[in-house]
Amino acid sequence: MLGARWVLRARWVLPAASLALGAGLGAALATRRGSQSDEAEGLLARLPVVPVVAAAGPPALPGSGRVELTKYGLPGLAQLRSRESYVLCYDPRSRSALWVVEQLNRETLSGTSDRGDCEFLEDDSVHEYHRATNADYRGSGFDRGHLAAAANHKWSQKAMRDTFYLSNIAPQDPHLNQHAWNNLEKYSRGLARSNKNVYVCTGPLYLPRMEADGKMYVKYQVIGKNNVAVPTHFFKVLILEKESGEIELRSYVMPNSPVDEKIPLERFLVPIESIERASGLLFVPNILKRTSNLKAITAGNKH
Repeated sequence: MLGARWVLRARWVLPAASLALGAGLGAALATRRGSQSDEAEGLLARLPVVPVVAAAGPPALPGSGRVELTKYGLPGLAQLRSRESYVLCYDPRSRSALWVVEQLNRETLSGTSDRGDCEFLEDDSVHEYHRATNADYRGSGFDRGHLAAAANHKWSQKAMRDTFYLSNIAPQDPHLNQHAWNNLEKYSRGLARSNKNVYVCTGPLYLPRMEADGKMYVKYQVIGKNNVAVPTHFFKVLILEKESGEIELRSYVMPNSPVDEKIPLERFLVPIESIERASGLLFVPNILKRTSNLKAITAGNKH
């Protein structure tokens, strides 16, 4: 089991921030919950900005006017999947998601859905070239780690089953999955019970590390015949809507390795900017579309 000092001071580099006693940049987001369609729109409005083309078909090329360039289509576009319990952006190269967004509140956490009635499934909506299989994980030494957690969606058996698609799964260190990361998931659910809504965005990170030659490298393991990428770290961003209308943003990063579950979760708080830089995603621009009321949540704050 790794100690706090090793876990938080390893030579992994998180841009613009140290993992040791990182500080969370708070942000605000106010919205009115209305009909079911309003809730769906609200969830989509909180998606991280993906700096790649996200259109359904070949887009117009700005400044070109050369329609013939897309005559045979484009070889790849952002792959969005909307399910009962979450929205995700799939990364065909890593065989996992870039990010998964879910909405938690007292209602989603209540119900009689049974995890025992769920099984891990290939995502048939993903091309077979770019799809993870259960065989990839077998004997790998890694857990099939949920990005959107099954226990977050007890309100519907289908919603819980949807979390078992392998597109919502990433190879995760068993000790991390069953202890410290599990504690972060439980903490997120606790916040959802005491707030109006908690929007959760979870995803993998592949961070550079300095090697013995003094140079920086991005290295990660792959598993199975489909070369499923093993993240070096995971992030989780929580947007809290309080009953008072106040909004908070808390962002966490954990290494994909054994972590002592006794380490306080606040030790894994990092500035949102560091996750944005490392992941290639942008959260704050979407938040600022909703509000200019920002609140900082930093390691050591009492809340």
